[in-house]
Amino acid sequence: MDSLWINAPAKINLGLDVIRRREDGYHEVKMIMQSIRLFDRLTLAKSKVPGIHLTTNLGFLPVNEDNLVYKSARLLMDEFNIDSGISIQLDKRIPVAAGMAGGSTDAASCLLAMNRLFDLNLSDQQLMERGITLGADIPYCIMKGTALSEGIGEILSPLPGAPDCYVLIAKPGFHVSTKFVYTNLKLDEQTNHPDIDHMIDCIGKNDLRGLCDSMANILETVTIPEHPEIADIKKTMLEQGALGSLMSGSGPTVFGIFDDLDKAKAAKEKCRKLPYRCFVFVTDFYR
Repeated sequence: MDSLWINAPAKINLGLDVIRRREDGYHEVKMIMQSIRLFDRLTLAKSKVPGIHLTTNLGFLPVNEDNLVYKSARLLMDEFNIDSGISIQLDKRIPVAAGMAGGSTDAASCLLAMNRLFDLNLSDQQLMERGITLGADIPYCIMKGTALSEGIGEILSPLPGAPDCYVLIAKPGFHVSTKFVYTNLKLDEQTNHPDIDHMIDCIGKNDLRGLCDSMANILETVTIPEHPEIADIKKTMLEQGALGSLMSGSGPTVFGIFDDLDKAKAAKEKCRKLPYRCFVFVTDFYR
């Protein structure tokens, strides 16, 4: 095999709680992660020219060590003394800086593709152990599907597939600083934490309405006061028939869960007309 392509699915957080801030500065989290059918695509080809040659369809993205795809390819090439060059084309479809793990899923897919292309015979677990050195979300992006994520994101437990539904994605045309959100998150005795365990019970019972009723993201307490547009998008989705709506990650992406495709499409058109230059997309869960 001299070349291959691989899809890199985006993720949303059906629930996100922050348990505490650790002494090392990292935050201990408890999250329900879910892959969706919105993909970037990586095309890899062996090259006679030594080194890593990364190109993208977005001119503002770095194509050097500042890109996680480049870093993930370099990690395996250095460890396994891969002498031949590699050409990587990254076609971005997942919005950048959206709270959807776009960079992490690209890096995870690069690790998976390099493993296949160069017959490294690493298991997914072995790739996850390497991926965590580059980013906390990368192990999950190797696992995919529905999963409980704990620790700093490296402790993963697969969950039953979440109930079937339609997912509306709306990413407004502004960015949110993840560092700002976590730095300004207040955790004390008065903090109202999401009930992640109840959400897991609802997933196990295939209870879509119960899941949507209990969806919560503790980071909204920081992001929404800074960007009230997020609350407006959530309100619009709920008014259009979403069973639940939530910000993903640290934002600014908002998703809505629907049990009716026509309602999801109608809500998409409403969100498209909001004055926030929203990228909107209707999809479903990636199994």
